[in-house]
Amino acid sequence: MSIFRSSIAHLRLLLPTPHSRILHTASLSTVSRALKINCARAMSNNSGPTSPNAASSSAAITSSTPPQPQVMFPVSPIPPNPLGEGKYIKTAAALIIGDEILNGKTLDRNSHCFAQYCFEQGIDLKRIEVIADNEEEIIEASRRLVNRYDFVVTSGGIGPTHDDITYESLAKAFNQKLVHNDETIRRMREMNRHRKWIGTQNAQQLAATNRMALFPENAEVIYVGEDIWVPVVRLEGKLCIFPGIPALFQKMLYGLTSFIPLPPKYERPLRIQIFTERPESMIAPYLTALQERLKPHRIQVGSYPVLYKGVFVSLIGRDLNPGDGDSKSGGKIWLAEVAKEVEEEIGGKVVSEEEVAAQKMQPPVLDSAPPEKKADEPPETSNADDQVEKAKY
Repeated sequence: MSIFRSSIAHLRLLLPTPHSRILHTASLSTVSRALKINCARAMSNNSGPTSPNAASSSAAITSSTPPQPQVMFPVSPIPPNPLGEGKYIKTAAALIIGDEILNGKTLDRNSHCFAQYCFEQGIDLKRIEVIADNEEEIIEASRRLVNRYDFVVTSGGIGPTHDDITYESLAKAFNQKLVHNDETIRRMREMNRHRKWIGTQNAQQLAATNRMALFPENAEVIYVGEDIWVPVVRLEGKLCIFPGIPALFQKMLYGLTSFIPLPPKYERPLRIQIFTERPESMIAPYLTALQERLKPHRIQVGSYPVLYKGVFVSLIGRDLNPGDGDSKSGGKIWLAEVAKEVEEEIGGKVVSEEEVAAQKMQPPVLDSAPPEKKADEPPETSNADDQVEKAKY
């Protein structure tokens, strides 16, 4: 569908001018860096031997192009808590809509972005579904997810073409008719009024453009950024409709932060990762016993092997939760203390997120010869019961 394809033309239609002011610096700077990298790659791929005349012509064209005027819009006021006073989001789901995802044409980046966002905010992401541009599937999935979870996002299918049916399908799912939103049309026209093609549209093309402002009648329309005309459309107080373009999805998701009832800070989890070169089967008995011991303390233990390299052991927990019921679970256990124990028991070391990413990016070394044993590494014939015994306080 056209709204999901990251074409330069569509990005220019939906995103602001390069000179727009950015409010949400933490998230929007990430988008800016990503766009710069993509632009640099595109220029590198299209570059070739250039003559001095060509360079001077390019400079002349650039200098003669007038800068686009800055367009800014007011953001929406903070709405009442849709979950009720004092309540906050605990669970979430993502509904990724698009034939191009299912047929392999487009790589879905938005569910990964949403998963990271939920983890950062202390929201328990329960489900990610990918479905086709099919009205019946959209209706069934949206109703089911809204009934089960506190916060649901959809991605894709809100563009101007025939296969962009998300707004229409969601209106039917929640028994609403579609109506044009005048403020969204005004913002869209204001953002695009200096573009050359805007005055050349015929009636059908104009109707296609205005389709992007055709929302379910009773939906909330939330403008999350001063430099974006596209709103987040919310239904049933839970379901938020986003565009599929990854850069815009990320920008609007983080822009929505102040408009939704997020969990308190003490609900935000911590993650510590320990890397070991030992085979996963050698550390499995210890990790099994460790998870059983830590379950009452809401600490999750994960094991993630990297081909021919080793294993990342992940510890996820919440250290600062008041009223954690420590007396029932035998006292508070700090994640850092657990990580220190795991380092010793599996012969590993705590690694940063950057080190994890770097390790995963390196190609595996295919070597048929067995690796040399390190002085501190136990023999492979070590008794698994010994490690299980160590996994206790």
